[in-house]
Amino acid sequence: MIRIEELRTAVSDALKQIREQKDIVDAEVFASWNDLITIRLNYTSDISCNGIHEPKSIQSYGLGILATFKKGNIIETGYGSVTNDLTKEGIFEALAKAKRNRVFDPDFKTLPGSVDKPTLTNYHDKRVMEISEKDAVDLGWKALDGALKPLNDGGHKKTIIIGGDVTIQRERMAIKTTKGIDDFDETTSLTANITAMIENKNVKGTGWSMGTHLEAFRPEAAGKEAAESAMRTIGGRKIKSGRHNVIFGNQPLTDIASNVLIPSLDLSSVNASNTPFLGKLGQEIASRNLNIYDDGSIKGEIGSKKITCEGVPTGRTDLIKSGILTGFLANNYNAQKFKSNLYNPTAKNGFRYSANGRDYKNKASIFPANVVIEGDKEATRGSLLKQVNNGVYIGRIWYTYAINGLAMGDFTSTIIADSFSIKDGKIASPLKPNTIRINTNIKHILNNIIGITKKKRSTLVWGSREVVIAPEIAVSDVQLDNITGFLA
Repeated sequence: MIRIEELRTAVSDALKQIREQKDIVDAEVFASWNDLITIRLNYTSDISCNGIHEPKSIQSYGLGILATFKKGNIIETGYGSVTNDLTKEGIFEALAKAKRNRVFDPDFKTLPGSVDKPTLTNYHDKRVMEISEKDAVDLGWKALDGALKPLNDGGHKKTIIIGGDVTIQRERMAIKTTKGIDDFDETTSLTANITAMIENKNVKGTGWSMGTHLEAFRPEAAGKEAAESAMRTIGGRKIKSGRHNVIFGNQPLTDIASNVLIPSLDLSSVNASNTPFLGKLGQEIASRNLNIYDDGSIKGEIGSKKITCEGVPTGRTDLIKSGILTGFLANNYNAQKFKSNLYNPTAKNGFRYSANGRDYKNKASIFPANVVIEGDKEATRGSLLKQVNNGVYIGRIWYTYAINGLAMGDFTSTIIADSFSIKDGKIASPLKPNTIRINTNIKHILNNIIGITKKKRSTLVWGSREVVIAPEIAVSDVQLDNITGFLA
């Protein structure tokens, strides 16, 4: 484990070396240490198994340098990094790579300058930073026991499969620049994503839990939720293809947001002309009841950070306000490029994520933190059901992706679990999993919202870095299509 003091010393030493280089104009030094621990569940009732795999830990640390070089009348930028080395020799190696990789980029303006104080401080859990292997494995057993007990109590002891994982993320980073930024950050997060299957009933249920501190983390609740969800959907039926009024639950809304909507509200997508909202800033693009913003400084959310990977304090960026497109997610590079008399983006989303955390090997790109979806007028689930009257409640989807490129807004997804028909304003019969696809457009979703619940849930889907604090929303006339006619 690399201590925060070692990272801070490394970036400070690197900047001293950089200041001695006469051809360097400005520089940003970033160092990080990450540890991703995964406890995978693999329980099968009818085949001998261990239930829990041994924990897997992926650790990495290193240092990266972004520097600007003067070459005649132009400024070139270069980036170099070194792995598992915070020594003087490592610093020189990273700097040499930055010099070799330098290019002229006419869109690069400047590094971020000194900034205000961050909102979050000392928000990580020291217990998680020091967690033992035994305590980590115990979290996996809690998740498994949480799923098995309700299944067994419900009379289901055969053809049971329980999968998923409990993950523990530990991050440390430090940054120092010639522009006056000198800061550090430490982050801890815990997540449990559990799936429970009853094979002889052809059903699957899911559950999740997340947190930043061990004391409040409840993996057993995720297991219980998955088991109870599976049992509720026994005896599922198919529905006819066509347009249906639907309610998207927390997970489907998050899946759509993470894979289609949020990437469309990103200045890098604007830069590539790869968004359905190109040229729509300041215009109405959604129901006037809809608000969406990103905020990386919300206390207690696992997407929250003290500072970005550019040293900028995290905070709020409004994206859609009362249906009006008001802004885009940005890092410093894109914020400077798109700055004008009419629009001044705030660079609160410059992060260097890879699969296992904040990664010194990468330059800062644009990533959301905590995306909040809410309504000006919010309702209860009961009132949404009454408004829909007859339709479909969608509780779990997967394979959500843009089918004609992000700019077109068309997307498709498969309904896999936790879903029901709605009849006379009430939840009715469960839907048969993996028999229905959603085929629609993100602009249709945004402009045909019937209602939004006040109650929200922090939700994370596979492959995403951001948390979506998601309500349930009702949408009219969503195209649903049967995809497996051979299933009874």
